[in-house]
Amino acid sequence: MSNLQDSLFAGPEDDVSSTAQNASVIADDSGTDFAIPEPLSSHGPARVIAMCNQKGGVGKTTTSINLAAAFAEYGRKVLLVDFDPQGAASAGLGINSNELDQTIYNVLVDSSVSIEDVIVPSGIERLDIAPANIDLSAAEVQLVNEVAREMALSRALYSVLDRYDVIIIDCQPSLGLLAVNALTAAHGVMIPLEAEFFALRGVALLIETIDKVRDRLNPRLKVDGILATMVDPRTLHAREVLQRLNEAFGDTVYRTQIRRTVKFPDASVATEPILSYEPRHPGAMAYRQLAREVIARGDAA
Repeated sequence: MSNLQDSLFAGPEDDVSSTAQNASVIADDSGTDFAIPEPLSSHGPARVIAMCNQKGGVGKTTTSINLAAAFAEYGRKVLLVDFDPQGAASAGLGINSNELDQTIYNVLVDSSVSIEDVIVPSGIERLDIAPANIDLSAAEVQLVNEVAREMALSRALYSVLDRYDVIIIDCQPSLGLLAVNALTAAHGVMIPLEAEFFALRGVALLIETIDKVRDRLNPRLKVDGILATMVDPRTLHAREVLQRLNEAFGDTVYRTQIRRTVKFPDASVATEPILSYEPRHPGAMAYRQLAREVIARGDAA
């Protein structure tokens, strides 16, 4: 981990003009295109992707909603699991989870409730959601004395794996038991990372947690990729962060980048993905491109 930290936090003695010049190529790389995926003749089994970063405000929920919607546009059947007690993914798709009798919380703590009981349509074709609300915050306490408590979500998802092509878990910003449950259930992890240095500080800790889960609970788990979000390529700061990311992680960093725009919060207020709120906006195009890149990498159907 020390080598990773060294590469992420190299000192300011680097030649700034050289760094900016090299990073500008990276910042412009989001224009790279990927082939439109072929239609599927059948659906399932799903690949499970955990959207994870213990730092809040890095675009996890925005990415979960819009990437899920992009997969659905390309003919994939998608389940979005809201695994954050704030219920932001549920609210972002227009679902008032506080009015629901059952949510993902009930699936985790009550063996008589299956995930099929809580899944609801999102209003977007081929996209369903398992909603969450503040009740989920109690799950960590209630699960702590359970046998195989880290496997609760994995057991819950097992019955619907053949119904979907992709399952995206929108994790809460922490590395507690809920996050471990998500990592144990997942095949891969996508790490949204704001293009600023403070956001870099927790990456090494997150990678260490992923390694521990892989070693002890889920040997199939891998880091699918790191997604640069809230990128402003006009600033030297953002370009230097992108430079550090690429030096430290190489091809693990997605070539697609999500640039900063007020249209994302506008779409959230409208309770719909930016792909339907403003389909031709560069933000919508970026998430379509991210979906194509993920599929091209073989990390989704």
